[in-house]
Amino acid sequence: MSLTEDNIFLDLLIKAISAIPLNTIEFDRLSIEGLKCLLSYTHDKEIPFVTPEYEVFRYSAILAAKQVSNDAYHTIMKQLPTLEQSEQMEQLSHLNSLQVEKKLIADNQKVASELEHLVEFINFKRIEGRILVNIIEPLEITPNEVILDVYRHNTLSINSDSNDIRGIPIYRLNDSDLVFDESVCSSKLTIEDGGKVVQASANCVKHQSARINMLLENKRIFEWDVIVEKNCRFIYIGVCSSENFNYEGFAGSQPTGWVVGSCGSCCNSGVWTNNYCPSLKDGKKLRFT
Repeated sequence: MSLTEDNIFLDLLIKAISAIPLNTIEFDRLSIEGLKCLLSYTHDKEIPFVTPEYEVFRYSAILAAKQVSNDAYHTIMKQLPTLEQSEQMEQLSHLNSLQVEKKLIADNQKVASELEHLVEFINFKRIEGRILVNIIEPLEITPNEVILDVYRHNTLSINSDSNDIRGIPIYRLNDSDLVFDESVCSSKLTIEDGGKVVQASANCVKHQSARINMLLENKRIFEWDVIVEKNCRFIYIGVCSSENFNYEGFAGSQPTGWVVGSCGSCCNSGVWTNNYCPSLKDGKKLRFT
């Protein structure tokens, strides 16, 4: 392949991997050089990325330990909980009270040496202070000046609103987060079953709109799945603005509404684009981004 083709392929590959949580990738599937390429390519760049920065560090540290020895690998696996596990530990007051058992990592300096190739591409400022203090620093595999620099930054930036995910964060919405909001739906629609079901009234003869209770704000990428349990003549799913939107009308005919129909076409401001996606059928799952 030519250099241009190589660059295009690399760009597509990086974007594909960036959308996969690192903690779902087995440690023998990605080399140190491969991970370095991913992190350097996405470091401080506006590229959609799904993995929180702590999980980036965790994956890097475990992969570095795996290059050293099995003992180092297994020890650091135990010492570095996933982000979800660390939150559970905090709820049990284990993390903040330093009740987490620490064990000296075998070949500590060798692990630090392997990790050194990746540290410069990890933004530790995106990692919560409690995790830095209670989990990362005690491992002694990260340069002291890196940790100290973060502490200085955090001291001067108490109200910092930086994300814990690099680039343009990708957030996957959970079913429990999504319910329809009774205060913002058409008068001809009723919301039932705790916000999970929208039912049209008998006199509803035109397209009407209902909205979930979550606002998709800031410069981020959100993903959620919609399952059509039972198709009807027409179904339209999409996004709308929180302002200047008429719920008594068809979302796709408005400049502040964008919808995908069960026929596979999409519409905004009354302008249709055909064959936007496969048509929706019973039991069909559609992922929106």
